[in-house]
Amino acid sequence: MFDHFADVFTGNFSAVPASMAFARLTAAVFLGALIGFEREWRHKPAGLRTHILVSVAACLFVIIGQELAALEFGGDGEQQNDPIRMIEAVTAGVAFLAAGLIFTSKGEVQNVTTGASLWLAGAVGLGCGAGQMPLAAMTTAIVIVVLLVLRQIEKWMGTH
Repeated sequence: MFDHFADVFTGNFSAVPASMAFARLTAAVFLGALIGFEREWRHKPAGLRTHILVSVAACLFVIIGQELAALEFGGDGEQQNDPIRMIEAVTAGVAFLAAGLIFTSKGEVQNVTTGASLWLAGAVGLGCGAGQMPLAAMTTAIVIVVLLVLRQIEKWMGTH
């Protein structure tokens, strides 16, 4: 039983090799961080962590789209599911929920990072649903590091 469970998390990537997925996710972290750092420096509500989470989530959605497109959904002319519509449905629904978490209190926007992390959790769920547990786990590990390490950096910078 445990061997089967372990196989699920060490499965292969059908459309995007694991090393390429990791490189893309890492690039999304660094590029999102460049934008977020500028926002953080200017003391804007959506800062470093929020921009990284949104960037990584968007990257993950694209990779999942490529992985889903490679899956068999029926024979020629028999396709019953549109993988892109699955992604659109999840992203729209989760974005609606995430937006509900964000509010303004005493002139200050709050919970933006929570909204972004919820959106990213939707992407992780899509990855799991597509059978891409290694990709989802890789993304989750990156995001946990982003949330924990960057909180400490923000405290050190005096922006949190």
